[in-house]
Amino acid sequence: GPLASLMAAIFVSDDVAKFRTRGALLLKPGRETSVSVSQNQLSEEDRTKLKEVAAVDGLYRIRVPRVSLQAERQAERQAEGYLTTFVRACSMVESHLSDVITLHADVSGYLIGVSIVTIPGACRGTEVEDEVDLEVFNTTLSLVAPVNAPVPETALFIERLEQESEKKEKNPQEQKSFFAKYWMYIVPLVLFLMMSGAQDQSGGGAGGGASNGGGR
Repeated sequence: GPLASLMAAIFVSDDVAKFRTRGALLLKPGRETSVSVSQNQLSEEDRTKLKEVAAVDGLYRIRVPRVSLQAERQAERQAEGYLTTFVRACSMVESHLSDVITLHADVSGYLIGVSIVTIPGACRGTEVEDEVDLEVFNTTLSLVAPVNAPVPETALFIERLEQESEKKEKNPQEQKSFFAKYWMYIVPLVLFLMMSGAQDQSGGGAGGGASNGGGR
């Protein structure tokens, strides 16, 4: 069955938007989630209103309910509210109902945004003489969903840590402190520094005594 209804409203900015069913979003089963759209033809009444609203630079708005794109969650109660977006009604007329609708989903598969643009997108003020061009929608529907990032290799990292700890347990010498490893180098260096410091002090004292004697 349909995933959700695609609704549309044609109105002047001061009016209250009255939505009518434009079509249905259909979930395509497969390895990757994809959505297609099945649309109704624009009624004669809506064609007339679209041209009238376009003439006074009104708006054309669409909305979709906030539903999940995951098949197993279709039975769940949908989130309250709708996602809406709009274009100028004149651009819908001048593009002959050619538009691009983009659905945005989050990592959980729920719809979080919708956007619409027309091709061409500008309003040039040209009249559409043939009303047949305003009957059938020429829509491109696309779905934008976040790409899953690569999962960090946590298990491999933990395994390496365990291997390193096992090596340390097997070789207790590796757990020795810095001093325990290098005492044979540290002790002679300390003794040498102590001896050289003592010689400096005695030499300085002798020099001081000689200068004092010379002063007399």
